[in-house]
Amino acid sequence: MTALGDPIDIDDRTVLVLGRELDLAHDQPDVGNALVHRTGDTLVLVDTGVTTAFRAALRTAADRVGPWSRALVLTTHGHPDHVGNNDLADDLGVPAEHYVPARDLDQMRDPESYWVRSFERIPWAAPLPAPALAAKVVSLFEPMRPFAATTRTYEERPLELIRIGSLRFTGWTFADGAVRVLRSQGHCAGHVIVHLGDCGVLHLSDEGNGACGAMYDADQVKIQNVLGSVARLFEEGEAAILTDGHTFALRRGAEAVSHLDGLLSQATALQAAALGLTGGYGRIRPSAFTGRYAQAVADGGVGGANPNPMFTAMMALNELGELGLRPEPGDDADTPWSRSALS
Repeated sequence: MTALGDPIDIDDRTVLVLGRELDLAHDQPDVGNALVHRTGDTLVLVDTGVTTAFRAALRTAADRVGPWSRALVLTTHGHPDHVGNNDLADDLGVPAEHYVPARDLDQMRDPESYWVRSFERIPWAAPLPAPALAAKVVSLFEPMRPFAATTRTYEERPLELIRIGSLRFTGWTFADGAVRVLRSQGHCAGHVIVHLGDCGVLHLSDEGNGACGAMYDADQVKIQNVLGSVARLFEEGEAAILTDGHTFALRRGAEAVSHLDGLLSQATALQAAALGLTGGYGRIRPSAFTGRYAQAVADGGVGGANPNPMFTAMMALNELGELGLRPEPGDDADTPWSRSALS
């Protein structure tokens, strides 16, 4: 049994600080895992979670990997469970830099509007109207401090071609190349993953949150592509330890490859199930599809960071979109989805 803020030592200068699961029934926010790493004299924090208790755990882990005389704080994406303590960059007592994805700035400034956009698509599965539900969810993540005095976007730096083994990525390097931030943009519009060369850690953050993305700005093809690319890095020995935003463990070598292959297999199985549930070319109401899709998710043992009816409904809509179905004209959120005529 793990608890919020528990550390997992990776080596003498790298610690995974554990978050916790979402529990809406008990008004408990989820907290994303964070990495604390030292390369040379630079402290590297990958995500900062949320809650004052997690902030204290990050400070303890930072002291654990010292000494350091400068700091680099990297945000993988703008969801509140990963950004609540970002102003910690201002409190470390050393020169610090903080970077966030430009495409996630809007949701970091106004998280309620971001969550309304996802919740308003699933009124049949939501316990409250979208604005009220979004306000309630966001309120769980207080205090929320997503920006520091030194915050900049990654995109203010020149984009780099980054070669790792046989693969090519675009992104940005820090600390003389020891830290690589790779664009992935699957879980949400701005998402990045992080490779720490000194210790061989590849941090997926939330790109590994199950076989299908839930948010309205998720991109299933990008999720699947990054999972396949990361598996290749492990097969080639370019990465040694896999961490993510919501799995409270480390995966090494062949175990990491098996886990990633499993997620890809689940993704293909879910899409096949979804195709069957729509009758191949059918016309279907999302509320009816969601119930059947939820059963397919359960039958396939599909997990994820937030296994609850709302997130399953959000996944279901994304699955319909992947099949090429689109909502028919109308103001009803549960209007049927169908394929556009080819002629």
